[in-house]
Amino acid sequence: MICRSSPYRTVLRDNAVPTIFDLTSHLNNPHSRHRKRIKELSEDEIRTLKQQKIDEAFEREQATQELNESNAQNTVSEEGGEEQEEEATPLTLEERENKDYLKSLFEILILMGKQNIPLDGHNADELPEGIFASDNFQALLECRINSGDEVLRKRFEMTAVNLEYCSKTQQKQMLEICESCIREETLREVRDSHFFSIVTDEVVDIAGEEHLPVLVRFVDDSHNLREEFIGFLPYEADPDILAVKFHTTITEKWGLNMEYCRGQAYIVSSGFASKMKVVATRLLEKYPQAVYTLCSSCALNVWLAKSVPVVGVSTALGTIEEVCCLFRQSPQLLEELDNTISVLFQNNKEKSNELKEICRSHWTGRHDTFEVLVDLIQALVLCLDAVNSDTSVRWNNFIAGRAFVLSSAITDFDFIVTIVILKHALSFTRAFGRNLQGQTSDVFFAASSLTAVLHSLNEVVENVDVYHEFWFEEATNLATKLDVQIKLPGKFRRAQQGNLDSEITSENYYKEVLSIPTLEHIIQELKDIFSEQHLKALKCLSLVPSVMGQLKFNTSEEHHADMYKNDLPNPDTLSAELHCWRIKWKHRGKDIELPSTIYEALHLPDIKFFPNVYALLKVLSILPVMKVENEKYEVGRKRLKAYLKNTLTEQRSSNLALLNINFDIKHDLDLMVDTYIKLYPDKVEFQEDFIPSNNSEVTKDA
Repeated sequence: MICRSSPYRTVLRDNAVPTIFDLTSHLNNPHSRHRKRIKELSEDEIRTLKQQKIDEAFEREQATQELNESNAQNTVSEEGGEEQEEEATPLTLEERENKDYLKSLFEILILMGKQNIPLDGHNADELPEGIFASDNFQALLECRINSGDEVLRKRFEMTAVNLEYCSKTQQKQMLEICESCIREETLREVRDSHFFSIVTDEVVDIAGEEHLPVLVRFVDDSHNLREEFIGFLPYEADPDILAVKFHTTITEKWGLNMEYCRGQAYIVSSGFASKMKVVATRLLEKYPQAVYTLCSSCALNVWLAKSVPVVGVSTALGTIEEVCCLFRQSPQLLEELDNTISVLFQNNKEKSNELKEICRSHWTGRHDTFEVLVDLIQALVLCLDAVNSDTSVRWNNFIAGRAFVLSSAITDFDFIVTIVILKHALSFTRAFGRNLQGQTSDVFFAASSLTAVLHSLNEVVENVDVYHEFWFEEATNLATKLDVQIKLPGKFRRAQQGNLDSEITSENYYKEVLSIPTLEHIIQELKDIFSEQHLKALKCLSLVPSVMGQLKFNTSEEHHADMYKNDLPNPDTLSAELHCWRIKWKHRGKDIELPSTIYEALHLPDIKFFPNVYALLKVLSILPVMKVENEKYEVGRKRLKAYLKNTLTEQRSSNLALLNINFDIKHDLDLMVDTYIKLYPDKVEFQEDFIPSNNSEVTKDA
């Protein structure tokens, strides 16, 4: 740890760690008095030694250079020397100009991606024939030429004015290379970290096709847990085909080794939940350590509701999201809702203020979403009805139209009974789910409480007749307050027309098609996402010192860490190392606080002295159920949401999306150019044919 570049003789580096060895013990040792003393050198002697070192280094360099030249000559003689001569040959003027030209094109594409500018500014098919209007790429290219880019000017000075400079095919090829190079920067860090987890978000529509956004979690060199967006996967309706393509893309196209995957989580709505579960199962069969879990960015109750395989539930969830979105879009409408809440809760100011505050947040993602909705539904209906009955020009056509549609949707008895039953069925998992998104100690103790949660749910299923009777009574009372007719769903009544034997009541109908399936699904999903392996992993969170302290340092992590034994650098010394780790914190100084999160533990100065603990903490932190402590390392998901929100569906591009979301990742233009030349050598030699911008049949690769 000696810093030899210091202006002083010898000093310690800034990151030097003091050792436990006493280097002054020899001073009191009588036997050491007769040791040979170190001779102090004069300045002339030091100068002579330095010159000798310089001469030796020069000689070694010369010898190495001669050896390399000799090896190169031998290789040339054996293989004909053609490839080596080509490498040694400097670029011709034409080749250099062509590389500069391609670099300019890549710079424009990267700029458009970062600024979220679509390549096509309009649909050329809608323009009258004969009228030329350049797309965005063409316009930026012309602007760059007019701003003094001599490389582009020289290339296109003899080109007709109404011709595109770069074909759609070439743009697509170059965009794919941009996307691949940008993604590779992130994946390189993932591979260096070894262990990672895969997370997917809601299926999105990109230019008319459904895609799965994929994010990856890993701990970087600075010990920070990061969640980065790495691309879109085309969605397949067949779950088995989807599972194969999912695995193939991640392993073969993106080059990640799934043997190092330690977690997988999928945030999808009910229509896709069962299919993504097939994907999770297929991956678990191949990679047992890729634990299937909940994602920390989604509340457990919302995740469970989205995966309930009942059509009425998915319909209700879509309606709730639309209602929330409508009020967020219109401050005027939100103010109207505030006034309505004030009137309804005039005798309970505290409740009134609480609901007003909730309405200004994204309340559809809360643990208690359905409790909030039941409290709000009367205010929502009155507010939407007021918009419909307003004869002034206060509301625009869009808000008035949406208000009418949504008012009709939430005053349907099927909707009311669905949200009431979800409210009660998910009340048993509300506190459990909130703890999973809490502090590390909350997550640890939540894992131990799962048995009690499942026991409560099983008891409800066994006595579902009694519970459902109370739930249905609450739904009918709420419907009466809203003046909603209590009836069976129209589709069920139509299906039963002519069936004289059908005497099913509304209460029994909803018990069979909603309450029982929902409860059974919740129980099964909890068992699936909190498998025995996942629970063992969560119990290893007792490694975090604050959890150790709450357990009075009486922990036994080694019994739960067996599943990660092959991930440890020195598994044979795990038991002894864990003992030292406990002693370190048990006998700490009075002024030293116990680290309360994995993030804090990973950033301890002496964490590298506990290599097994360090490795275990890294693996635990990437589990999707663990929240990202530092928000600046969770921007991938937020940028993804922003891109989807700010970009029209028909203008979305999976290539440009990656450039926009990962705009701060460094990029190597030379690498992109070299990759393009290597993949498409025939496209860079001569570029004489161009595609007319009016989309005629004349074709030419730029």
